[in-house]
Amino acid sequence: MKKYFAVLFISAAAVTLYGQTKLRDQRDGYLYKTISVQGVTWMAENLRFKTPQGSAYFDNNVSNLDKFGMLYEWKTAIKACPPGWRLPTGAEYQALLNNNNEEKGTWNGKPADPNSFGIQLGGMQDHEGNFTELDEAAYFWTATEYDRENAEYFSYMLVTDKTVVDVSRKEDMADIHGAEKTNKYSVRCVKGK
Repeated sequence: MKKYFAVLFISAAAVTLYGQTKLRDQRDGYLYKTISVQGVTWMAENLRFKTPQGSAYFDNNVSNLDKFGMLYEWKTAIKACPPGWRLPTGAEYQALLNNNNEEKGTWNGKPADPNSFGIQLGGMQDHEGNFTELDEAAYFWTATEYDRENAEYFSYMLVTDKTVVDVSRKEDMADIHGAEKTNKYSVRCVKGK
């Protein structure tokens, strides 16, 4: 009998260890697919956690939540991840970018594909309150702060049927906008503190 329970326990442990492809956010019950890239476990879906302030549904329409997740200001995004998870750094997004395999659909494969980061083109809300680029682009906050008013972000855009993927750089801030912390972008979290 002991042997039977030991085998059952080991089998259950193996299923738990190798079957960890989902994360349940205990705060609201949402279930998220995860993916491991270079030893880092990422959420493979946009965060859907509604915060008391600093977050919005695209076009303020709750029907956009399930497909695109919430959009967050940076100061909200930095604290929005579930316990045990955090906002990734720009270096972690760069490592993800360096390990992308477009041929295998790592970025935007079907949601059921266990090897896909599953980009959801959730658009953004700019610092003036305008919602733009739904189904055209995805912007994700990083934990990397430039200064009091700006922070680093990761972007994935479709431009004339071509994919453009980049991590913003502080040295480009004089020429482009987009790093204002009051913009609302999507959030993906990584496991760890």
